[in-house]
Amino acid sequence: MSYTIPIGPYHPALEEPYKINVICTGETVEGVDIEIGFNFRSIELLAQRRNFIQAITLVERVCGICSNVHTLTFCQAAEAIAGLDVPARAKYIRVIMAELERIHSHLLWAGIAAELIGYQTLFMEVFAARELVVDLLESISGNRVNYAMNCIGGVNRDIPQPDDVLAGVKVLRRMLQQKFIPIFTTDPTVKARTAGVGILTKEQALAYGAVGPTARASGLDMDVRRDLPYAAYDELDFKVISDSSGDVRARVVVRALEILESIRLIEQALANLPAGPLRQAERFPAIPAGEAAVRVEAPRGEVLYYLATDGSDIPQRVKIRTPTYVNMPTVEPMSQAQQLADMPLIQASIDPCYSCTDR
Repeated sequence: MSYTIPIGPYHPALEEPYKINVICTGETVEGVDIEIGFNFRSIELLAQRRNFIQAITLVERVCGICSNVHTLTFCQAAEAIAGLDVPARAKYIRVIMAELERIHSHLLWAGIAAELIGYQTLFMEVFAARELVVDLLESISGNRVNYAMNCIGGVNRDIPQPDDVLAGVKVLRRMLQQKFIPIFTTDPTVKARTAGVGILTKEQALAYGAVGPTARASGLDMDVRRDLPYAAYDELDFKVISDSSGDVRARVVVRALEILESIRLIEQALANLPAGPLRQAERFPAIPAGEAAVRVEAPRGEVLYYLATDGSDIPQRVKIRTPTYVNMPTVEPMSQAQQLADMPLIQASIDPCYSCTDR
């Protein structure tokens, strides 16, 4: 006999308000029904009623974890319409901020995963490392969450103390290599809770249109930074991390190894940081009539912005597609024939951000 167990919309295992109706036979999951839309923030509509400077501030509030990537994508769309060439130094600073944000996002997710597994000590260790990254972001921008770094045509501020940032990421690398990666990849408790759980095959990932670490953990070799390079990524060397297992453990490993690649990118960008201006012009550039669609690799995967303009100082149309919106349906195949007790970890393994989805 089948029965339905609701998880959410408010539940200790859920980061934000959404609901998963789990259909079970005994303790085995037969299917899930995902419900979203408990919040409506109307950010796209509000952005179409404010000027470009105000809209940048607004889209930075789409997500508190990947706020920088939203302003970066919006600014790149406006720059594409206006035909603006961003200065080389600004491109490198954009890479540094984007990769610090990626590390911050992945560490936050790793801490939550450790908590769901029941590994309290690891949770505290990961969040201590996260504080180090947040301190670096604050040292650059003055803010711990919304950094206000990007502007149309470049960036708003320089990196005041590059050596401190370099020293910070080196400390972080030691922590990852000595503690986190060995624990997440070899610890028997972590392995027992994650290996073979919530499998998403390569074929399913393709069929559902998965992106980011969720897709790469299922064997899809895809990354916007490499495939459609932006900022200074085409001048830097990094590996796209993938795994063919498709389970929760693969998603853990991919994110952990991606942090090391992000550190490599930051070190390269700091070592090769070119001299020059921070923005294309001191005055705000005029944005002509036009349209552009821009993709950027956010921590959770591909984020897409469509921007249409009519020559005024107010965007005519702003459309945002976030990676969680794409990855969210993949929880359905992941859940088939799994144990009910594993559902909190399975749904969390895509690193869902319903703040982005309910924008």
